[in-house]
Amino acid sequence: MATRPQLWTTEAEIDEDLADVDISVALGNYGQPQGVYDVAGIPPMLDDATILAMQQQIAAQNAFSQIPEVVKRFILHFHQAVREQNVPEITVAYETGWNKLTEKFYAKQEWPEAEVIAPLVGDDPIFLILYRELYYRHVYSRLQPDIDDRFHSYENSCELFNYLLNSETPPALSLPDQWLWDIIDEFIYQFQSFSVWRSRVRQKSEEEVQMLAEGSQVWSCYSVLNVLYSFIQKSKINEYFAAVQRGASQEEIAEVVGEYGSKPLYKMLGYFSIIGLLRVHTLLGDYTLALKVMDNIELSQKAFFTRVTACHVATYYYVGFCYMALRRYPDATRTFVSNLNFFLRMRSYHTRSYQYDQINKMVDRMYALFAICNAVSPSRMDDNILNIVKERYGEQVAKMAQGESGIPAFEELFLYACPKFISANPPPYHDISQLAPYLANPSPIIEPAQHHLSLFLSDVRNQLAVPTLRSFLKLYSSLDAKKLAGFLDKDEEDIVQEMMVMKQASRSVSRVGSDKGSLLDGETISTSDLDFVINENMVHIAESTVGRRYAGWFIRNTEHAQRVLDTLCATPLPAGPGPNVATAGAAASGNASTAAAPGTKPAATKNAWGGGAAKRVEIVG
Repeated sequence: MATRPQLWTTEAEIDEDLADVDISVALGNYGQPQGVYDVAGIPPMLDDATILAMQQQIAAQNAFSQIPEVVKRFILHFHQAVREQNVPEITVAYETGWNKLTEKFYAKQEWPEAEVIAPLVGDDPIFLILYRELYYRHVYSRLQPDIDDRFHSYENSCELFNYLLNSETPPALSLPDQWLWDIIDEFIYQFQSFSVWRSRVRQKSEEEVQMLAEGSQVWSCYSVLNVLYSFIQKSKINEYFAAVQRGASQEEIAEVVGEYGSKPLYKMLGYFSIIGLLRVHTLLGDYTLALKVMDNIELSQKAFFTRVTACHVATYYYVGFCYMALRRYPDATRTFVSNLNFFLRMRSYHTRSYQYDQINKMVDRMYALFAICNAVSPSRMDDNILNIVKERYGEQVAKMAQGESGIPAFEELFLYACPKFISANPPPYHDISQLAPYLANPSPIIEPAQHHLSLFLSDVRNQLAVPTLRSFLKLYSSLDAKKLAGFLDKDEEDIVQEMMVMKQASRSVSRVGSDKGSLLDGETISTSDLDFVINENMVHIAESTVGRRYAGWFIRNTEHAQRVLDTLCATPLPAGPGPNVATAGAAASGNASTAAAPGTKPAATKNAWGGGAAKRVEIVG
């Protein structure tokens, strides 16, 4: 069966491709009003509204004429695919066509506005909303949005969500999972970007301050959370998971989720909204609630979110960070290692994704968070991950083990790898008197990121003495507390307090061995192989050793030997001597054989690389 040609590849194919398409049919008489510019047809007096409309029409006509033909053809094809609910064609246009045309024509400028391309799509309101969603996403990612872009992107998002949430019946709309995730993800990103921008009061002009005062509900926490919870409620995604867990049939599930939840569009939007809530609550610093909303989502490599790589990586990143912020370092380490190993195995696949750079940045931040967790709570984990961490952050890892002098390394990695926290309470733009301290002082309140950093560093500082104390205790099976205090040049009471801190640091709530249930579930375990008790003035130490994992060691060294062998086999042999040298060598060899005594064996000629006579060696395997 003949394949459908790609309609947005090169301009060289446009003339031939456009032979069957009459653009004028889609445009009608757009930009060519009859009689408006005819002197005889102009009325004696034109009001301001008519003149403004004519000017806007002329500007739109000029803007439309500047759109490349290949872009017009792409928009026609994209609109047809959306209208026909052709998900494969939508996927190709969304993931390939849009990005190719962006790189070629709009890498440093905006795409045409929706009003300009509206005649091409017959003023289809749903497609224009989706087009604006892509338009503003491009502005945020490639350009610098101004306050109008921020307000208009919020209005467009509200228009899209109101259409989906308030329709009497499920609309005839089908979109690929990747686009549905990007809609939720971009909505939260723009909210986060606006919150950070809004908090910088001193950089605002008078006009921006006035607009922010009048639009206090624009990108508010309440409106963003309301959208996400509304999608969860509309799709009944939690009821769906509850029905699946109790083994309900397909008919029972369809009855539970209702008309909307049965549609893939609403089902995936509800599912991705749960992941979005995880992110929003993390940005707001409510880590317990962030993990609580994930109760019905199984954190495994077979979950729904693995269908979209960006969603997969983001889920593990935010879950792992929540565990780290809650001081559940074993769970955080296990979460990071699970996802990082998966990414290493699937790296060749991820490089083909148009979001590879974004995914790779988040993975790099996960390596940094893993380094922090391993420094605070060392554990025996995958050596491959440890080696990569040492390659990327070897200097910071070494500094974090140096006590008080390693605090800047903790701070550097935390600020690099943590989410961009936001404040739930914006500056009081509506009240100039309350806004005065913000204008006078560049930082009247502590930045959200600095606040969370201070909380984390306070926990790190409490444990600074643990590595030194641990190194002394490992040398003894029993030790007098006074003697230990003499080793460390501290009072006996201070040593006892530090030992209690060490005892507390070696205890953590973890889900190890119980992957089912809520992410907040777990039991207290020991994270250290060293334990002790204090009986009067004597410290009794017990150390449990973990056997070495010979299987992993053997596999890693076998792979290393195989790589060395492949390198040696691929290396070309050294070049032989030149013709003149070879002739001279042959002559010298002949003279030497003539001069040799009868019956003696001539000496073997050495090769350039030090061996004797060349031998053919076959390597099997």
